[in-house]
Amino acid sequence: MIKSLNKFSKMLACSALATASFGIAQAADDTVKVGVLHSLSGTMAISETSLRDVLLFTFDEINANGGVLGKQIEAVVADGASDWPVFAEKAEQLLAKDKVAATFGCWTSVSRKFALPVYEKYNGLLFYPVQYEGEEESPNIIYRLLWIICSLKVTRSST
Repeated sequence: MIKSLNKFSKMLACSALATASFGIAQAADDTVKVGVLHSLSGTMAISETSLRDVLLFTFDEINANGGVLGKQIEAVVADGASDWPVFAEKAEQLLAKDKVAATFGCWTSVSRKFALPVYEKYNGLLFYPVQYEGEEESPNIIYRLLWIICSLKVTRSST
């Protein structure tokens, strides 16, 4: 089951990155930049460092298998530092300076809420990994990414 989840999550990441990479400035012709925005320091680091590690591992596996549409994923990692306004600053850096095609991150609702206006301003794409309270909606955020992956895994394994 874990193997099929891992395979599906890689497929979903590839699809998302392929979709997001069209029309976005690339690092080089053979790479696509992807943001990773989690707390790597401060009180939330204990929960979020492993999320960064999983993303980097997944990107390495995707790259080892040819990348996405022939492009290698170049991860750009930013530390939200468990400081909610820093998430907005780092989101702006990832979008405006680093020109990432998409970002995976913002483990907490408050970090997502601080980053949301930045993703809307730059028309960026954020993959938010967990369930949320459901009181906002934005075309710039893919909500409940883990729930989607797990639901599809359960559906696939029960058929």
